[in-house]
Amino acid sequence: MGMSVTISAATEEDAEQILKLQYLCYQSEAELYGDYGIEPLTQPLDSLRAELGSGTVLVARLGAEVVASVRGAVDEDGTARINKLIVHPRMQRHGLGGRLLAAIEAQLGADGTAKSFQLFTGHRSDRNLRLYRKHGYAPVSTERVDERLTLVTLAKGADASAYATSA
Repeated sequence: MGMSVTISAATEEDAEQILKLQYLCYQSEAELYGDYGIEPLTQPLDSLRAELGSGTVLVARLGAEVVASVRGAVDEDGTARINKLIVHPRMQRHGLGGRLLAAIEAQLGADGTAKSFQLFTGHRSDRNLRLYRKHGYAPVSTERVDERLTLVTLAKGADASAYATSA
């Protein structure tokens, strides 16, 4: 039997692996929207390191390799904003994205300050939209960024029973 994937808090030492994985994972989004200048593809390492220190960053590891990651933080109004959920292409479609989403919800909701969860994706990102809907998210707004991209914001309430058993 092969190694199992473990989910844990990211460390400073994970920064370079996360950034490389992010670059790999966002290629398909850039192609889908015809824009290779999107922030996940241009984010500098120092910016990612700052995120490691200021919010919650989780990674999924297969052995020593980071194969997935997600970030999030709860703002002053109690909205837990989740972003940059990435899964290595070879690990996709095996439930890892859902496991990571549940884990970040559990982490951000653990102290009771999160009243809701919110995330966003592009309007053409069908796999992302399906994953988020499957996990209870519903569209709450759209924002047209340009002629190629409309961002869809999805949200759900922070019902303790929904995430207490995850991770």
